[in-house]
Amino acid sequence: MQRLFIASLLFVLAGCATKYQDMGFTGGVGAQQLTSDTFRIQAKGNGFTSAASVQDYVLLKAAETTKQNGGTHFILIGAANTTRVDQLQTPGTAQTTFVGNNASTTYTPGSTQTIIKPGQDAYIRVLNVKAGQTLPAGAISADEIIKYVGPRVQRG
Repeated sequence: MQRLFIASLLFVLAGCATKYQDMGFTGGVGAQQLTSDTFRIQAKGNGFTSAASVQDYVLLKAAETTKQNGGTHFILIGAANTTRVDQLQTPGTAQTTFVGNNASTTYTPGSTQTIIKPGQDAYIRVLNVKAGQTLPAGAISADEIIKYVGPRVQRG
């Protein structure tokens, strides 16, 4: 019965992957300004969010932050994997049945579930590149990220 409950709960929660939203209880994405042109972008997912989705969230937030601050491009100047691994332990159960003077016990062992919660921090520098200017090495177009990554991001 307990396994059925856990399986049902996991099925219901399967549709609960973290969406592209402000940081909250189930994860999300955010940007904090560090200097006039430098930002920390943070994205955290829950156990139903893929690492690729979290990476897309970071790129999209970096592009949106760049545009909001008058930039055209950004450079990734640092990154850190902030993935967390949790374990969920379910207890075992024992059921004893009596038939006359005989007792029979059935034991069902517990189980351990590993839950991976992907996370990524990135540090970006916002650039405003004018038409005809040479792009610095590693510069990423904010408009292109919004165009190509934006449509595949599930918004909350």
